[in-house]
Amino acid sequence: MQTPATDTRTHALSLTPSGLLTLLNDWGEPGFRARQMVEWIYSKRVFSVDAMSNLPAALRLRLSRELSWDLPQIISRLDSADGASKLLLSSERGLIESVILRYEGRTSLCVSSQVGCRLACSFCQTGRLGFVRHLSTAEILAQYAIAEQIVQTEGRRISHVVFMGMGEPLDNYDNAVGAVNRLTGKDAFGLSVRNVTLSTSGLAPQIRSLATDVRAALAVSLHAARDDLRTELMPINKRYPLAELKSALMHYQQVTGDKITIEYILIRDKNCSVREAKDLVRFLHGLRAKVNLIPFNSHPGMPYDRPSDEDIRTFQSYLAERSIPAPVRYSKGLEVSAACGQLAAKKLETLTSIPKRNDVLNRNLILS
Repeated sequence: MQTPATDTRTHALSLTPSGLLTLLNDWGEPGFRARQMVEWIYSKRVFSVDAMSNLPAALRLRLSRELSWDLPQIISRLDSADGASKLLLSSERGLIESVILRYEGRTSLCVSSQVGCRLACSFCQTGRLGFVRHLSTAEILAQYAIAEQIVQTEGRRISHVVFMGMGEPLDNYDNAVGAVNRLTGKDAFGLSVRNVTLSTSGLAPQIRSLATDVRAALAVSLHAARDDLRTELMPINKRYPLAELKSALMHYQQVTGDKITIEYILIRDKNCSVREAKDLVRFLHGLRAKVNLIPFNSHPGMPYDRPSDEDIRTFQSYLAERSIPAPVRYSKGLEVSAACGQLAAKKLETLTSIPKRNDVLNRNLILS
């Protein structure tokens, strides 16, 4: 099958509201036309120029010719009984996964920021793919656009967005921050800054920059609070060990005043004994933080297991007795490999296979 030509047009979602205004001004259009477009895209969540009925036909034609409006194709959708939907999306240069998470009273979207990931955390399927490429701001926002179209048919809206899909968001800093600022911007999608969460494995310099570059919730994937163990689980700890990470978190908290969420995957016989709980308490001293405890979600090719319920309760109780909030978060989407650490661009027939880099590289293998 012949590879389709790459579309070199600017994507409409890559333009900020002010960018749309500048573009239409350059075309000689009155300012209110840009405001009409902003309302269609950001208020009504309409992402097809053909549906923007109050724009003149000639302008719609020029917009369709000079901008790209195409959203990634949904290659597969796997729905879980617990309300999760895993979307496998085809872009021009690889496959992307997003997960819709339905709860009573809210609907969350887990977005990817990269195809693959270069950090190679030992418990994560995405890391086994290696790094393929960064997603653009438009590609990140396109995941939100597609999810909005799906849940609108159910009488829902996406109320929360978490950057916890494929990739390390702060390794794709400019595009991830650009997407967050568009999601939370009052002149854009207008989500609450408390409802958009950037997750990181601990890129300390970027955490410091976040304090002034963006307003959103911050979650840190920690998983161990002792350098030797964390380095074993998360090689990024070699570059930014715990002391440097904590210094960055202290700076972030001093600037923003925001509480930080610590994500901690509990792995049997690895990081969930009382010793590791003590390490975690010491690390958190001086920080305002809550801890999300996440029992390990098994997936193919991983040498780890889920801890016992008793181990989970013991670890949680140790933190609670020291006034550290530590709810246990049981991931949605386990049955469709959509839970924490399980994203690896898989279809139904490959859910039980070990992830392969080639699976995300050539979308034509999927489309043909």
